[in-house]
Amino acid sequence: MEGMPRNRDPKPRVVIVGGGVAGVEAMLALRELSGDLATIELHAPREEFVYRPLAVAEPFGGGKVLKFDLRNLTERCGATFRRNSIISVDTDQRRISNHDGDEVTYDYLVVACGTRMMWSVPGAVTFWGVPDEGRTADLMRDLIGGELQKVIFVVPGGPGWPLPIYELALIASSQLARSGNLDGQLEIVTSEDSPLNLFGVRASRQMGELLADRGINVVTGTHTVNFQNGALSVVPGDPIAADAAVCGPSLEGRPIEGLPHDGDGFIPVDAHGQVIGLDQVFAVGDITTFPVKQGGIAAQQADAAAEAIAARLGCDIEPRPFEPVLRGKLMTGEAPQYLYGRLTGGFGESSSFSDQPPWHDDGKIVGKYIAPFLSSISDVDPPTRLPSV
Repeated sequence: MEGMPRNRDPKPRVVIVGGGVAGVEAMLALRELSGDLATIELHAPREEFVYRPLAVAEPFGGGKVLKFDLRNLTERCGATFRRNSIISVDTDQRRISNHDGDEVTYDYLVVACGTRMMWSVPGAVTFWGVPDEGRTADLMRDLIGGELQKVIFVVPGGPGWPLPIYELALIASSQLARSGNLDGQLEIVTSEDSPLNLFGVRASRQMGELLADRGINVVTGTHTVNFQNGALSVVPGDPIAADAAVCGPSLEGRPIEGLPHDGDGFIPVDAHGQVIGLDQVFAVGDITTFPVKQGGIAAQQADAAAEAIAARLGCDIEPRPFEPVLRGKLMTGEAPQYLYGRLTGGFGESSSFSDQPPWHDDGKIVGKYIAPFLSSISDVDPPTRLPSV
C-alpha cells in the first residue's frame, strides 16, 4: 500500500480505526449528525464486518455468523474504507502509522480496534463466538447424543460479556429435552455473585429461576483454574467432576503506542469517549476500560463520541454523555427472553426480565444507527427457535 499524503481536503478528516460494531456505529452516527461537514475514513485490518451474536446457535445447527463487506458499508455511508491497522499515534502531529509504515493525518481520531480474545480455562473448549473448527458443535452433539453425561459451562472472570455462555447452556437444555435424553446434566460455574447480576437484582433473580426450571445447576462466586482428568478445578471449593467443559474467552486490550492504557491494555476515556489527557482523540467499544464488552454498549459509546465530535465540527447539538443501558436478547432454545438494566448509579430494581423487548428494536445488537442500517440491507436476526434434533 502506498503512503498516503497529508489531508488536502478543506474539510476536517475523521479517521475511525476498527471495523466492528463500535467503528461502524461511529461512522454511521457521524455521517447522520454532521452531514458533509467532514470526510470520514474507516480503517480496519479486514474487509469484513462480522455480526457475531447469533454464533451461539451455530453449534446446534441454527443461526449463523453473518458477514458484511466493509467497503460496501462505508460506500453506502459516504465514507472511505482503508484496509490497514495502526501501530502508533503521534498526537502532537495528529498522525497515525500503520503496519506498512504509512502515515495518515487526522483532525479527529476514533479508536475502536476491539480486544484480543485469549484462552481462559486450560483444558476446556473455548467458545470464541466465531466459527471454531466445530469443537463446540462436536461437544454439544456428543452431549445430546448421550456420549457425554455432564458438561460444565464456565463464565470467566474479568471484563467481558457473559450472556453467550448462558445461552449455550439454555439451548443445550432445550435440545436435550427434545432429544428425549433425560440423563444429560448441565452446570454453570461463574465468578458472578448471581446469574447475570450486571443486569440488576430483578433480572438476575428471574434468570436464576429460568435456569432452575431447566434443571441447570449454577455455582456462583467461583473462579476456574483448569479442566483436566474429568474435573474442573475451582477456587474456592473442591474440583467439580464432569465429562467436558466449555468456556468463554478472556479479553485483553490492544496497546497502541502513543495512547494511554491500563495494565491490561484498555484505554481510559471520559464520559464523551475522549481519551484521558488527549485532545481530539476518542476511543469507543471494547478497547476502553469500561468492563462490559457488549455490542449495544459499544454502540452507545460510539454515539456519545460522535455527538462530541459533531458539536466540535459546528453542528447544533448538545453532546450527551455515555450513560450505559444494558439490553440483552437471550436465546433459550425456545422463545427468547429480554433483559434490561441501567448501569448508571449501580444495579437495582430498575432491571427487568420479560418475553417481550422493552425497547423498540428486537435485534441482538441494539444500536441507534447500526441496527436499522443492517436491517435495511439484510435479515440480521434469523428465527431464534432452533430446529428439533
